[in-house]
Amino acid sequence: MTMMNERHDDALTLYGETFSSRFLLGTALYSSPAVMEASIKASGCDMVTLGLRRQNPADGDGDAFWQILRDSGCRLLPNTAGCRSAREAITLAQMSREMFDTPWIKVEVIGDDYNLQPDPFGLLEACRTLIDDGFKVLPYCTDDLVLCQRLREAGCQALMPWGAPIGTGRGLMNRYALQTLRERLDVPLIIDAGLGAPSQAAEAMETGFDGVLLNTAVAKAHRPPLMAEAFAEAIIAGRKAYRAGLMQQRQTASPSTPTLGQPFWHSGG
Repeated sequence: MTMMNERHDDALTLYGETFSSRFLLGTALYSSPAVMEASIKASGCDMVTLGLRRQNPADGDGDAFWQILRDSGCRLLPNTAGCRSAREAITLAQMSREMFDTPWIKVEVIGDDYNLQPDPFGLLEACRTLIDDGFKVLPYCTDDLVLCQRLREAGCQALMPWGAPIGTGRGLMNRYALQTLRERLDVPLIIDAGLGAPSQAAEAMETGFDGVLLNTAVAKAHRPPLMAEAFAEAIIAGRKAYRAGLMQQRQTASPSTPTLGQPFWHSGG
């Protein structure tokens, strides 16, 4: 099977739509539109996130920025970054739907200014309302099992639990909780935020997560396009390893050559 066929056979499905890449990339913090464009190309992603509060396309703000996103061919995933209540998030989502002509929305309701931890109560309220209004909602949430179950019951067909607080680069801080989410929930799970190295993305994929969304680790790298490529390859590698099946860890050593110390032609007795 070729690499192209392999990716097509293992496409990511969200709300009934398929994506060949499991890498979602943010569009903030780049040093220039040209660097962002090169990073998007290097990532091979199918979906990019953006905030309405960043630019206003209806007023012609950031023409170069918008032209790059249009030319990328990526699906736009507007977000409600910066919102601190359900009402704010709902209003911004509705504005984004009109501006970008898309029902897709990444819902963020921040509950703490220090670590940017999502507000579980406001998030659930916003998601319920937006799903009832026909949105395809991807909620940015913590790794709390009960919250994720409630979001699933509310109609969210995919969830975005954090690996660590936004922009920290600390990787998967609560592996037990994340592993529990993977084992208990039957919807696509995309690690969103907190990853700083490609190896961390590979670990998330090896754990069985369905995709990775990140921004800072690429945008703030010395060479963002090269880092985007590194993350893309790590995500593919981690996914392949998950599908292939990782070996079980053992407490004691086990020789890889069972007939250690004996010529192989003597192994039959």
